[in-house]
Amino acid sequence: MHDPEKEPREELAPLALPRLGEQLGALLGSFDARPLLGVVAVDASALGFLEAAHGGAARLQAIARLGALVRGIADPFFGGDALVVGGETGRLELAIFVFRHASDGAFFRQELPGLVRALERGIELGGKRLVYPWAREASLFGVGFAAALRNPFLAAETQLRAALEEAREDATLARRVRERARRHSFMGVLLAGGVSSVYEPIVSVASKTVYGYEALARGPEGGEFHSPGVLFGTAERESLVFELDCLCRQSGLEGATALPGGTRLFLNVRPTAIHDPQFRPDTVIRTLEASNLAPSDVVFEISEQESIGNFGAFREVRDEYRKLGFQFALDDTGAGYASLHALIELEPEFIKVDRALITNLDTDRSKQALLRALQLVADGIGARIIGEGLDTLEELEMLGELGIPFGQGWLFGHPTPLRAR
Repeated sequence: MHDPEKEPREELAPLALPRLGEQLGALLGSFDARPLLGVVAVDASALGFLEAAHGGAARLQAIARLGALVRGIADPFFGGDALVVGGETGRLELAIFVFRHASDGAFFRQELPGLVRALERGIELGGKRLVYPWAREASLFGVGFAAALRNPFLAAETQLRAALEEAREDATLARRVRERARRHSFMGVLLAGGVSSVYEPIVSVASKTVYGYEALARGPEGGEFHSPGVLFGTAERESLVFELDCLCRQSGLEGATALPGGTRLFLNVRPTAIHDPQFRPDTVIRTLEASNLAPSDVVFEISEQESIGNFGAFREVRDEYRKLGFQFALDDTGAGYASLHALIELEPEFIKVDRALITNLDTDRSKQALLRALQLVADGIGARIIGEGLDTLEELEMLGELGIPFGQGWLFGHPTPLRAR
């Protein structure tokens, strides 16, 4: 699915934090000298997906960015008197230790909770920068705290570890509460049908006229799920992708009642849609009729990055819809490794080339050579190419020189709702 919503590119300067084990001696000495201990723990286990998807270096860099963010908040909060350390080996966490010379009720009732709130706010605002460019949305972190008074009868190490464990439990609970609240909020959006569609023009390179519009989903305006990255990322984590996909298709059709005559509606469809009773041909056609659309007005976009477990079964469904007049597009071509296989198996009418191959196309000869080769493949199967992510006139002109018939991107305007007829 092409959606050119851009993410922030500024980065937090990574910070290599000392490990907890490396600072243990200094921490124990400080605890003996100043008997009031405050511990704040940041549960960063939500970053674990980075290593599985992008390697250990990505996880380490994200943790280092988190360290810079946390220390930038904690240092001025306690006048530089806080020690920020990385967690124990194998734990995705940060810990902040603060010591006081005497008992202080305000320290526990106000200062530590105040730091927790500041960290939660700071991580919420800077969360996208922590995981950029590997993910499009911020992860959910938990922040918790605990305090301890030095008891000479016990070993300082015992008390310090107990306080750290208490802060960890508090942080884990906070993260789980936020996760549960987010799931409930997301379910509320799904059940209320809180998804709308905006439409991005697909333009003929030669005539500069609009050929069609791609329907792009948006969550409730002003809410946490408005961004498509957050919307679909949350659906994936909550195992609700199928349900969201059904809602997005419905929204895309309902919002297309004002589709200009002679243009096509490009509707994103996941392969699992073949299991949706509401996606059966008779049901889809009734929905189209309510939107004043015919099957020949609709192109189903199948993402190249979405797994199709059984090409044979999918082709049967494709052929059934083609007989009715629907057409198909293979989306995100070039973003993964299965493009040629999917092209051969699906034989789509349109091939949508990922923006990664279009950006700076006018100056990148390697991309130009790849597009020429893909154009030969398209000619061989009777498909037409759409270049996604166009930002400049130079890129558009190069598409024309390469014989690519269609383009799509912010060059032609941002996605908006269709005006009523």
